Amino acid sequence: MQAKLLEGGPVAEAILRDVRQRVSALSQRRRPIGLATVLVGSDRASAGYVRKKHEACEAVGMVSHHHHVPEGATQAELLEVVDRLNRDAAVDGYLVQHPVPPGFDLNQALLSMDPDKDADGLHPVNLGRLVLQEPGPIPATPAGIRAMLLHYGVDISGRRVVIVGRGPTLGRPLSLLLSAKQPGGNAAVTVVHSAVPDLSDYTRQADVVIAAVGKPGIVVPDMLRPGAVVINGGISWKGRKLLPDVAESCAERASWITPRLGGVGVTTVAMLLRNAVALAERRVDSDDLRAG
Repeated sequence: MQAKLLEGGPVAEAILRDVRQRVSALSQRRRPIGLATVLVGSDRASAGYVRKKHEACEAVGMVSHHHHVPEGATQAELLEVVDRLNRDAAVDGYLVQHPVPPGFDLNQALLSMDPDKDADGLHPVNLGRLVLQEPGPIPATPAGIRAMLLHYGVDISGRRVVIVGRGPTLGRPLSLLLSAKQPGGNAAVTVVHSAVPDLSDYTRQADVVIAAVGKPGIVVPDMLRPGAVVINGGISWKGRKLLPDVAESCAERASWITPRLGGVGVTTVAMLLRNAVALAERRVDSDDLRAG
């Protein structure tokens, strides 16, 4: 068996076509949509991710703003940037690129954000909206994974999904999203992590396995039942080499699998921009209501 590829490119292209149309329509009603990024420190991979987000903004007609907080700065200086973005009328949404270097508190920065400008969907208010299935920005990587399943017609309703990883940016919100009673969800979701003694006891029972740890090769072929759908959401770096959580040899056992490159990453960027345009639309509708 050789798995079919869950390529992120076609999914991202479809999302960005929709975003481009919405950006164009909204720009006729007001100024261009503004998305800002905050990079703390000088991590090469994080800087690369930020650069891709700005390139995507330009491609859909958004205006991008960037703020760099040096590694030698203080938490107070990071919070000053957050406060400035909260008050900046030209910015409809923004994100603090994670992870942040030691000595900085990402959670405190998230708590200080205006939840109505939270393009990454990680503010507690927006995670609460996700729990209640109320409208709001959804964390971009989980949203991209759901979009990928929908695009390729992988129906997970009532099926067993195992997420390996419990992080607040991927594993936890993804479990909420895929278990919710809605298209691309309604699954029986189990969340495990690297401290579980035998992950295979769980993953071998799963119809869908999603790796979200950031530990190279944590998912290998003998952990899968034949025909499982396998999604790699976690990565790490060794120098300039990207190391996925899912061993490439898993393709010989899976029915569907994400490629090492061009999988979840590109859908994450697309969903970030979709969040940004939705925040701008909500803001314009609210302004029109107050003015009307």
